[in-house]
Amino acid sequence: MFTIGEFARHGSVSVRMLRHYDATGLLRPARTDPASGYRYYAAAQLARLNRIIALKDLGFTLHQVRDILEEKVGTGELRGMLRLRRAELEAGLAAAEARLVRVEARLRAIESEGHPPMYDVVIKTVPAVRVAELTATAASFWPEDVGPVVGPLYDELFRRLDAADITPTGPGIAHYEDAPEGGGRIAVHAAVQVSAPLRDAPFRVLDLPPLGPAATIVHRGPMDTVLPTAQALARWIEANGYRATGHPREVNLECPADRDAWVTELQVSVDSPSAAPTAPAPRS
Repeated sequence: MFTIGEFARHGSVSVRMLRHYDATGLLRPARTDPASGYRYYAAAQLARLNRIIALKDLGFTLHQVRDILEEKVGTGELRGMLRLRRAELEAGLAAAEARLVRVEARLRAIESEGHPPMYDVVIKTVPAVRVAELTATAASFWPEDVGPVVGPLYDELFRRLDAADITPTGPGIAHYEDAPEGGGRIAVHAAVQVSAPLRDAPFRVLDLPPLGPAATIVHRGPMDTVLPTAQALARWIEANGYRATGHPREVNLECPADRDAWVTELQVSVDSPSAAPTAPAPRS
């Protein structure tokens, strides 16, 4: 038999926690000395303690843990509870990883302040292109709002293209505009270049208008980390007397399975320096 302190040490829990489990009836001592009130535990009780801690770590309440241990929850129901909790934990982990990526991108943007951008910006004319596209709305233009929208759109678009036996003839082109409902919401268009006129297609087919002049910059890596590149482009546009006239297009030049190897060109329509508005002269 172990004293409560010894049992706590063997179980890697606190004495306070064991006392709480005793008070709630979740894990009673094997024996309690009637004279001193000292609690004693058997080695076999470590198995129940391990199950309690494991179920707690999965997010179950103590009431749920008790029902599970006392077999008030059937095997099928328990399996469903565990699968649901696993899905919740995986979603939480994915969200945390996405936040970490965004924080890292913001950190790089801050660290680049005051330093010349290590990017080549090119002014060029982008020709019109025919695309097939699907559209949905994002809460904002922030990457954390756009990413969960544009990814599934592309998955569904390529599924429909494959079902219609249509092969894209060029890269994917994500483009954006302010949503009609306003409130900062953004219409997200996941598009891919196609060639022939398509009738009765299960997606929208249109000709994206040309951009000219357009300020362009190449981003390397996943779109979760695009912020420093996009801000470098914005700084260049201002420093060279241009003015952006819309949201950037994102042309997927290379999209291998390894997202770190993605290559994406950002294209922003701009007014020429001579067309940019100038500040009024001060009054004398």
